[in-house]
Amino acid sequence: RCAGRVEVFHGGKWGTVCDDYFNMNSANVVCRQLNCGHAVSVLGLSYFGPSNKEIQLDDVRCRGSEWHLWDCRHAGWGRHNCGHNEDVSVICSALAATEPPTTPTPPTTVTEVPTALPLRLADGDQCAGRVELFYNGSWGTVCDDSWDMEDAQVVCRSLGCG
Repeated sequence: RCAGRVEVFHGGKWGTVCDDYFNMNSANVVCRQLNCGHAVSVLGLSYFGPSNKEIQLDDVRCRGSEWHLWDCRHAGWGRHNCGHNEDVSVICSALAATEPPTTPTPPTTVTEVPTALPLRLADGDQCAGRVELFYNGSWGTVCDDSWDMEDAQVVCRSLGCG
């Protein structure tokens, strides 16, 4: 419930959301709407697999304060210039804090998405702790060789912590 492909119900049917412009602000709206905490990661390029449902939203741009995803700016219901290879997925903190998603597909990098690998901070809180990535079926720590403030700032921004 708190990780997977983002879908919305409109016009009597479920449909997908494209990853164009979809960022952590939009993901936080999804997680809040589902009562799943805050966003941990945005995953593009059909990370949880492509859908066969209609594409409902594209070019979603949230400020992060909206109550529902459809309150955010978007191209219009059913208007899109994308395919199901761009279905967006989200991982929320309510899931990431307990267990990783099952049988993930290989990670990918997406333009304008903070990270394509699920990221969390362990043994701390939302904005402090040991950096871990979910890769190849398990969570692992990140080696600190050559780690600097720039790397830490990327992690903090990816988690919505400044």
